[in-house]
Amino acid sequence: MPRRFNGWHMTAILVAFFGVIVVVNLTMATFATRSFGGTVVDNSYVASQRFNDWLEAARRQDELGWTEAVQRSGDHVAITVGGPEGPLGAATIRGIATHPVGRSDEIALNFSETSEGVYRSAETLAPGRWLVRIEIVRCDERKRILVDLS
Repeated sequence: MPRRFNGWHMTAILVAFFGVIVVVNLTMATFATRSFGGTVVDNSYVASQRFNDWLEAARRQDELGWTEAVQRSGDHVAITVGGPEGPLGAATIRGIATHPVGRSDEIALNFSETSEGVYRSAETLAPGRWLVRIEIVRCDERKRILVDLS
């Protein structure tokens, strides 16, 4: 004789269904809070008001004609900078290295020129992926770049 579907069966189905939903939501919330390092901008309204200024600064940077190649050199960061006339020497270069998901503190990078147009950081970076914000300054000209180093 076949078993009849009763209220206990329906209760078990509902508890299992919503139990799976709750477990998935808790798992996703845990991953989200452990992997996101913070906000993109502190105040999106203020950022929107400055957007056109940022576009103009980017246009001025492009007009400089500077080129840069950033790479890891062992535990250090190396950058080669060129201009329309050739290697870009006598520049001041600073950077800040951050872990993409905020798992370690920021590291301030100071670069020294090893040969004309070639700079190397004095500080070391641990193995792994790093986002490096670099500012190159020569006289009144400046360029800012963001590099993802793996």
